[in-house]
Amino acid sequence: MKIPVIYEDDSVIVVDKPAGLLTMANEREQERTVYAFLRARAHAQRPKQKIFIVHRLDREASGLLVFAKTIEAKDYLQSQFKDHSAGRIYTALVEGRVTPNEFTIRSFLEENRAFRVYSTSKPGIGKLAVTHVRVLKRKAKTTLAEVRLETGRKHQIRVHLAERGHPVVGDKFYGTGATKATRLALHGGRLEFRHPRTGQRLIFESHAPAEWA
Repeated sequence: MKIPVIYEDDSVIVVDKPAGLLTMANEREQERTVYAFLRARAHAQRPKQKIFIVHRLDREASGLLVFAKTIEAKDYLQSQFKDHSAGRIYTALVEGRVTPNEFTIRSFLEENRAFRVYSTSKPGIGKLAVTHVRVLKRKAKTTLAEVRLETGRKHQIRVHLAERGHPVVGDKFYGTGATKATRLALHGGRLEFRHPRTGQRLIFESHAPAEWA
């Protein structure tokens, strides 16, 4: 299992997660995860190092993830994601011709017993999710879009776009099955945050597959 390491120092490590790989373990999969790979890598160092999970990507999605090497770095990074000072921008290929060129989707997301996430209007239920969308390119049956998260809820991008009528290409859970894509066309292409030790603003980029355009 090869996971590209984009950046590493004594506080953080940034990787480019392949599609089809969990960020962390669940009940069914314990070993083939990004966290397991990085933990084994850290334990092989002398002296041994530690790895802490900061945020996650869906198994089917690809893209940039940052992990912390100290508990202090973990808390500092997670606080940035909580107050939205850390930035995450995704590239998504979606079904249909999306309009207008820019818009924001805002709803409260809840998860049912089948682990399916959906928007709800019931007071006091669900967590606020805010997704900003900008069209990059329209084709006959698909649209390439840039998606910026203001919040980080489970399946947020996939649910918001699907409920608007433009599911992500290859989404077997929320999609229509209209395309024969072999993977979910969602890629975390830009990640920025302040370094936990220096306070410097770091920006990392990873290109989505060229064929999406």
